[in-house]
Amino acid sequence: MTETATTEKVKKPNRETQIRMSMEALGVYSPAYDSTIKDLARRERELRRAEKAWRAAYVVDGKQTEPQMTVQLINKSGAPYMTADPYFKQVEALRAAVESLRDKLGLTPRAAKRLKANLAEAAPEGKGRLEQLLDRAEDYAHDHAAEYAAEVEGYVDGVLSGEIVACKTIVQSCERYRRDRENPKWDFNPEPACWIIAVIETMICHQRGQFLDARPLRGTPFLLLPYHKFIVFNVMGFYKKGTTERRFKEALDFIPRKNIKTTFAAALAFALALYERESGSEVYIVGGALKQARQSFDFLGYNLHRLRVTSEEDSQHGLRMIDNNAEHSFSGDVGGGYVSISALASNPDKQDSFNANIILADEMHAYKSAMQYQVLQDATQAYTNKLVIGISSGGRYAQGFCAKHVAYCRKVLNGEITGDAADEIFIFIAAIGDDADGKPAYLDEKELQGANPGWGASIRPQEMLNMAARAKDDPQRRTEFLQKRCNRFTAELKAYFNVDEWRASDRKYNWTIQELAKLPVKWYGGADLSKLHDLTAGALMANYQGVDIIIPHAWFPRVAAYQRAEESKIPLFGWEEDGWLTMSNDKVTNHHEIVQWFQDLKSQGFKIRRIGHDRRFCEQYFLEMKKLRFPIREQPQTHLNKSRGFCYLRDSAKRGTLYYLHAEPIEYCVGNVRAIEMSDDAMKYMKYDYDQLIDVFDAAVFAACAYLDDLENTEKVEQWFRG
Repeated sequence: MTETATTEKVKKPNRETQIRMSMEALGVYSPAYDSTIKDLARRERELRRAEKAWRAAYVVDGKQTEPQMTVQLINKSGAPYMTADPYFKQVEALRAAVESLRDKLGLTPRAAKRLKANLAEAAPEGKGRLEQLLDRAEDYAHDHAAEYAAEVEGYVDGVLSGEIVACKTIVQSCERYRRDRENPKWDFNPEPACWIIAVIETMICHQRGQFLDARPLRGTPFLLLPYHKFIVFNVMGFYKKGTTERRFKEALDFIPRKNIKTTFAAALAFALALYERESGSEVYIVGGALKQARQSFDFLGYNLHRLRVTSEEDSQHGLRMIDNNAEHSFSGDVGGGYVSISALASNPDKQDSFNANIILADEMHAYKSAMQYQVLQDATQAYTNKLVIGISSGGRYAQGFCAKHVAYCRKVLNGEITGDAADEIFIFIAAIGDDADGKPAYLDEKELQGANPGWGASIRPQEMLNMAARAKDDPQRRTEFLQKRCNRFTAELKAYFNVDEWRASDRKYNWTIQELAKLPVKWYGGADLSKLHDLTAGALMANYQGVDIIIPHAWFPRVAAYQRAEESKIPLFGWEEDGWLTMSNDKVTNHHEIVQWFQDLKSQGFKIRRIGHDRRFCEQYFLEMKKLRFPIREQPQTHLNKSRGFCYLRDSAKRGTLYYLHAEPIEYCVGNVRAIEMSDDAMKYMKYDYDQLIDVFDAAVFAACAYLDDLENTEKVEQWFRG
């Protein structure tokens, strides 16, 4: 008898049953989770359909191509911008939702451990209240990860499409984010960013203030605005390829006042400290003055007491708080790690021995020198994952450290500066632009909205418009409004010249000193001589085939240079390194060195036709130049005479025919010039502030005057011979 084998089709269990079986195998199943299991099965089916549709969208001529995460669209102004592919956005949202549900059901190792503990109703033994709050925040992060990611993507899409009004530099930050997400140089992991956001939103509350409808803000959760979450996703999301090393080591948050800037930075520093607690987190909150740093410290102190996590409320596990005349700090063990948060005023002489992984450099516009910031940055060298967060609004000095740091960051956003160093700094700059006349557009509502990311949340629109109107009608209030609410450095508004015009003209040419010495042209000199121990400058000028060429140089007594550089924030030693300045070893300026400079240029082959000088200033220099047979001419320094050279250089820069060998002293001095038109149509210029310098520009003006005088005399002689 032949035995007939019959095969019976075994029915495959449905997805809900498979999930339930997995949970039973892990020992975390409970009937209470049946509805969540059903939801997970449904989401997984939706995810498979979404992934299929995403792949189908990239089938070309019957062949499957690589699905893309971004696509190029056109915004309202007709400009192209990069945004996430709509299919990919749906896939990402569903993936996050599936991951969140799997975590709830204990289908990840960490979640399984947590869920077992919950099912056994075992209280966390030996844990302090702060650790329990962190566990709760971790659960909250997983539950809201998809929501956070969608909000950040929505913010970026809105800014790039024009639906969200934003200034140019915020748009550039969003464009950079899009490019970086596609750059294979970086890994992107949103989980740490979601954890940071969850810690802030579940543990931190507002200390003071009111909602726009006048309801009290104190004690309400510190819910981050979209731009806050965008910053966190950048700072915590990008990693060097294949490593756990975060990309960004610095962050600049240059945002006007009242946009929830300082409290956000304090909350971010606190959350970062807890995230890195296993490495022994050291956080310094450093203000230009202690009072400024105390604002962040007091805000955190209010929240730690409210959470009952200081040693006063939890003697065994709480953070120790010291708040007296000598020290302002929180410190203590958290789980297997340690955190310390201290508030102090910037003092580079006493902060060389600092060791920290997180530093909040508050109100950088008040920092007197780059040294104050550099000392703080150097304090983080013992850590790999570290962050120096610089926050500020506009200020007075356009030549100060903060203004120059902002200018550097703008160049990074513009793509003028690239490389590994530029890649390590995250930049978020919010400031108003200029109108058609090149003046701050502070009366334009759209400009104000674009420069204030908290518009309609922490910024009351009508109140801001009223302040702008008052700034227009009452000039004495305009400076403060432009500095603090529009993020402009007011000194740059006093300056007569647009330095960018001079730079653009200078970049068009690239002759060297050796090449200039061989040109078949006549050279004209000028010198601005100090009376005692200040900056002295000299310059040579020539015109070659329509291009005006300036060769500048400066001198300063070394003894006085250290104090002057510190007090007035003048980069004297940088100029010396670049070869544009000579440090005199005398206590006062040695005018023989200026004579020697002209002599050296002459020996190199420069044909010096004339040097202008007002002999009222330094008779010794005048006589020594005559003795060496230099063609020095009397050139009174009246504003009417100087106006000719001033206007000539101004017009040459605007035409793009001015070259000054890329000399930084020229740009520095040009940026400090303030000018007014006199009743006789002459231009009278001066430095806009008493502690700034314009001497190198002065020397160039004197050289231009010598050139114009000789040109005028030559034309008169030629006219005489013609009869």
